[in-house]
Amino acid sequence: MKKEKKYERLYNQIKDLIDKSSNNPWSNMSTLIAVLHNKMPEFFWTGFYLLQDGKLQVGPYQGSLACINLAKDTGVCWAGINNKESVIVGDVEAFPGHIACDSRSQSEIVIPLKNKNGDIVGVMDVDSREKNSFDEIDALWLEKIVSLVYSH
Repeated sequence: MKKEKKYERLYNQIKDLIDKSSNNPWSNMSTLIAVLHNKMPEFFWTGFYLLQDGKLQVGPYQGSLACINLAKDTGVCWAGINNKESVIVGDVEAFPGHIACDSRSQSEIVIPLKNKNGDIVGVMDVDSREKNSFDEIDALWLEKIVSLVYSH
C-alpha cells in the first residue's frame, strides 16, 4: 500500500507538471524520468529507448552511460516491444539475450511507450541494483505514468 501511495503522488506530480507547461513528448519524457529517478531510490537507471528507423536507440535518461543502440529483437526492451506488454525481470542474468549496458544492473522493468494513435514508439526501461525490485504494482503505475508522455 505504501508503494501505491508513493506512485499515486508521483503520478499526480508528473501530470501536474506536464499539464501546466508541456506539449512536447520529449519534454514530458525528460520530466518523467527526472522525477522517477530522483524519487525512487531503487531506480538505478531510468530512461527511454525509442524506435528510430527500425533501431531501438536511447532517448532521455538518467543514470550511468547507456547503450546507444540495442540489437534488434534482443533483450528486455525488445521483448516489451515485440510482446506489446510490460516485462518484469527479477534477475537479468536469467533473461535470455539480456543486454548488459551496466553490469551492476540486477533486475529490470520495461514499459511500452505508445503514441496518441496507440502505436508503440519505444519503451521506458528501469534498472535496479537489487534482484526482484519490481512487481505488478510497479508495472501498473509505471504504465499510467508513461501514458502521460503523449497526453497532450
